[in-house]
Amino acid sequence: MRTRNVQPSLWESVLPEICLRLPAELERVDAWLDDERFFAPFVPFFDLRIGRPSVPMETYLRLMFLKRRYRLGYESLCAEVSDSISWRRFCRIDIDGKLPHPTTLMKITTRCGEQAVEQLNDVLLAKAGEQKLVKTGKVRADTTVVSANVEYPTDSGLLAHAVSKMSRLVVRIKRAGGARRTRFRDRTRAAGRRVRAIASKLRLRGAAAGDEAQATVLRVTSELADLAQRAAGDATRVVANARRALPKTTGRAAGRLRRAVNELVTTIQRTGRIVAQTRTRLAGGTPDSATRLVSLHDPDARPIAKGRLGRPVEFGYKAQVVDNEDGIVLDHTVAEGNPPDGPQLAPAVHRVAARTGRPPRAATADRGYGEATVERDLHDAGVSTVAIPRKGKPSQTRQREERKPAFRKLVKWRTGSEGRISHLKHRYQWDRSRVDGQARTATWCGYGILTHNLVKITNLAATQPA
Repeated sequence: MRTRNVQPSLWESVLPEICLRLPAELERVDAWLDDERFFAPFVPFFDLRIGRPSVPMETYLRLMFLKRRYRLGYESLCAEVSDSISWRRFCRIDIDGKLPHPTTLMKITTRCGEQAVEQLNDVLLAKAGEQKLVKTGKVRADTTVVSANVEYPTDSGLLAHAVSKMSRLVVRIKRAGGARRTRFRDRTRAAGRRVRAIASKLRLRGAAAGDEAQATVLRVTSELADLAQRAAGDATRVVANARRALPKTTGRAAGRLRRAVNELVTTIQRTGRIVAQTRTRLAGGTPDSATRLVSLHDPDARPIAKGRLGRPVEFGYKAQVVDNEDGIVLDHTVAEGNPPDGPQLAPAVHRVAARTGRPPRAATADRGYGEATVERDLHDAGVSTVAIPRKGKPSQTRQREERKPAFRKLVKWRTGSEGRISHLKHRYQWDRSRVDGQARTATWCGYGILTHNLVKITNLAATQPA
């Protein structure tokens, strides 16, 4: 594990001063990240003495900041840093130095995962607390949906995708030397024809045409379920024969064969779930949203109904954000499915108290948190003032409480949390996760919060009187 790039560059003594100067924001962030405590979260994932030298952690942290601050992909990030002297200086990369490969940054991010970025956020808040930059007088909470990187799921689309994916994986297995004599019928074209038949029928107009289209959709979807089930049966035989070839395969072909077989096994299992939930819908039932599969490559994504007019149902993960009056995010979580809002607030307040050393004096949230047990738990956590409108029709005593000026003032301030979430979605890539799975999505959101808080805290530090 390397923490710093200590090799000096002769170019720095030749270039003029204006080329070595950093933009104001990057200069402030650079000074904040120049702290040994930001390297501690990466220690459990690297050996300090054995192995090839890693990318310096100070370089990795600064690259990830630029990636999320300017909404860049890994490839475009490396290209932009390579062409900019100031960004090279910020990332502690010599003018003539070689940049890390994009896949290296991907592997470090996946390897360290949610645990590292959570500790990085804790270190940042602890350092800001030492300089008295974090206010905990009042906090507000709200939830949102972080969309998964999936298309709008339909039964027919998922079934057709499963059929084509199994066909591609069987081709990969046979090219790697496994199950070459096992017969497998490619049903991709048959599935595609049926999907196009559904699309053509849905374009029909009129009441009679609508009934005809509905009957056609049900019939074709049933045929697609049969196709997928037969393709899964053929693929199961391919897996059984390919596993017999694994001990005889050597070299890189063995690794390719093993990966293809494991991916095909996973795809067969998920195809079975999709067929089962499709047959439930065809029988007039409704699949359980808590276990419904909406993607072959992201099995943790779930349908979430938040009541938005434009998007009544979204597909992804439910996230909670708790921020203070300066806009610093003090706590965030990313959960699978659609858990209720209320039980999430008190644990978040406990985490905020652990990070800052004291509980907030006041807390507010929208009506989704409005339960007596939530208010009682917050008081037990040390919050003296709670301003959360209750669900349903409140009693006269509760109405008098909610009409008090202090209560209404806190509730009005709470609406700013919607703007905070919108800012995270538009500027820090919370609108859509580009990775699969709940754990990797939590990592994705964690780096967005780290970048957001770095900008906020360094701006506060710059405006603080000396």
